[in-house]
Amino acid sequence: MIRFLAPIPALIALALPAWADSGEEAVTSFTLDNGMQVVVVEDHRAPVVQQMVWYRAGSADEPPSQSGVAHFLEHLLFKSTENMAAGELSATVAANGGEDNAFTSYDYTAYFQRVAADRLELMMRMEADRMVNLKLDESDIATERDVILEERSQRTDNNPRALFGEQMSAAQYLNSRYGAPVIGWRHEMESLDRDDALDFYRTYYAPNNAILVVSGDVEPDAVRQLAETYYGVLPANPDLPERIRAQEPPQTSARRLTFKDARVAQEYVSRSYLAPERDPGDQEQAAALTLLAEILGGGTTSFLAEKLQFDQPLAVWSGAYYNGTALDDTTFDVVVVPVPGVSLEQAEAAMDQALADFIATGVDAAQLERIKMQLRAAQIYERDNVNGIGNRYGRALAIGLSVQDVQDWPNLLQAVTAEQIMAAAKQVFRPEASVTGWLMRDGEVSQ
Repeated sequence: MIRFLAPIPALIALALPAWADSGEEAVTSFTLDNGMQVVVVEDHRAPVVQQMVWYRAGSADEPPSQSGVAHFLEHLLFKSTENMAAGELSATVAANGGEDNAFTSYDYTAYFQRVAADRLELMMRMEADRMVNLKLDESDIATERDVILEERSQRTDNNPRALFGEQMSAAQYLNSRYGAPVIGWRHEMESLDRDDALDFYRTYYAPNNAILVVSGDVEPDAVRQLAETYYGVLPANPDLPERIRAQEPPQTSARRLTFKDARVAQEYVSRSYLAPERDPGDQEQAAALTLLAEILGGGTTSFLAEKLQFDQPLAVWSGAYYNGTALDDTTFDVVVVPVPGVSLEQAEAAMDQALADFIATGVDAAQLERIKMQLRAAQIYERDNVNGIGNRYGRALAIGLSVQDVQDWPNLLQAVTAEQIMAAAKQVFRPEASVTGWLMRDGEVSQ
């Protein structure tokens, strides 16, 4: 029976829905008079809509000594406004059968509600209200400061892997704010006050610094009318600062660190390389690095898995990661978790040898074709998810990419050649732009 089985790419292609190649998503984009960018992505297959408001301000935009203020403000935006009581927005969303939440990253902060399509106007009215009418008192500050400190305790301070990751980023970035954690350094979080939060709010929370992404069962003309009614009347910030970031100096020396903690359950080796991000109209190198990560460490059929987990049992797990959706230089990361009895020194040597072997042998054409087909399938099925759609456009636009850049991305991935992937690998895998870290159990020497 084996000789009758179709190749994997053919099986994936057969599984795709009939509308998969029917063209681009139905996207409409326009800008309100006050500078707010609006993107509407239509999908009428279910009576659901998601509204997302993205602010071009994240932890990397924070003032010195105020790390964590962007995330702190995200929490505070669920407090009261001139027209809503504390918690009223989320309670209203829940009462209408929907979901809402928010998140902060280095380059943006985003707020969303996912509800029945006929509730969009209500969502816009509430979201527009908290864009300009936030009310904070000292009790709000004290309460939420305790909340974010507890969040840091649970998610970072009690997690050796998270603490290790913080140290890796701090070592990688000498000058960029990407070297500070999004949640903030504890000693700076403890001193955040009402003025810090309001200063950040008044500086960055304005329609001319925001992107509205509405995805789902909507008509563009109706969204435009609602957006003009609720967001279009809000004043722009004429003093919005230019988005100038501290840039990394040339990296000329490889860096190393060892992080020891008695709570470490599994030791491993991690390495990050400084790598270019996606840029407006210039995404080809980022596309090549995206495919490089999949080839090297994208699952059990990857190059690293074959070399380190199957050819010789040196690792129980290996992976490679790249996320080019960043405003400034990002990283390409490789991780190897050794099997018991294999030291971190041996694991690192095996990782280095595997990377050298890849540079020597190049890209396997069949593997590249398989990965491209898998990415194509994932991108198509992502259209079924209004949340995924909103995130894809919002993240990109928040770092300066255009709607066209977002729509070009799938085809750029499909057009990447093996030669481009190898050129990107040789440019990125420079020891002098790397940080190598060992996560170890405290008091033990890796054997």
